[in-house]
Amino acid sequence: MENIIEVNHLRKSFGSLEVLKDINFNVEKGEVVTVIGSSGSGKSTMLRCINLLETPDSGEILVNGVNVMEGDINKHRSEVGMVFQSFNLFNNYTVLDNCVLGQTKVLKRSHKEAVDKAHQYLKKVGMDEFADKPSTLLSGGQKQRVAIARALCMDCVVLLFDEPTSALDPVTVGEVLDVMKQLADEGLTMVVVTHEMGFARDVSDRVVFMENGVIVEEGKPEDIFTAPKSESLQRFLGRFINQN
Repeated sequence: MENIIEVNHLRKSFGSLEVLKDINFNVEKGEVVTVIGSSGSGKSTMLRCINLLETPDSGEILVNGVNVMEGDINKHRSEVGMVFQSFNLFNNYTVLDNCVLGQTKVLKRSHKEAVDKAHQYLKKVGMDEFADKPSTLLSGGQKQRVAIARALCMDCVVLLFDEPTSALDPVTVGEVLDVMKQLADEGLTMVVVTHEMGFARDVSDRVVFMENGVIVEEGKPEDIFTAPKSESLQRFLGRFINQN
């Protein structure tokens, strides 16, 4: 299989705090990779570096073999979509306009083409009936589904999810996870930072466990969850099991 993403020797510090320490990480085309670990382990920072929302201190990030730090940042962000825990929708726009804006500004699509594409993906996530609603009137789960549709409208080659359900109430978590499972079934390449262990276990092809800015362990979900090798992963999963 071909690698969509290659991360080599990635480092990132904020002041004296080294958040990412020599990260090496690949994602293959069509693969669903979940990244788990305690808060502060570096998971979200790694994702933000891949999307260049944070500038790495050193190392390289390749997407389809191209070093993203030497290319067009807008082109990169259209190819590597990101879904945030806080939705990041434009509050003064309707659902439809949220999905159209990036297409016309970044991809230079005609308005009609962008609208058609927006309706296509809003239907996919079950939100097309809300197309003319202001985004401020949506529930959290609905906002997150619109955010996913907006990212898909950009024809991204990989979609990054940064704890997409952490800001949602338990009732709406399921509707977002269902959309993500559907995308995984359709072969979309996805990297998901999550505390939803059921999703990591049941949907992902590979699970990556991070602690203190390093990747401690990675492997198939059945190996990670039934036979963790490192003590730190055993402790982490033990806490999760005790909480549930």
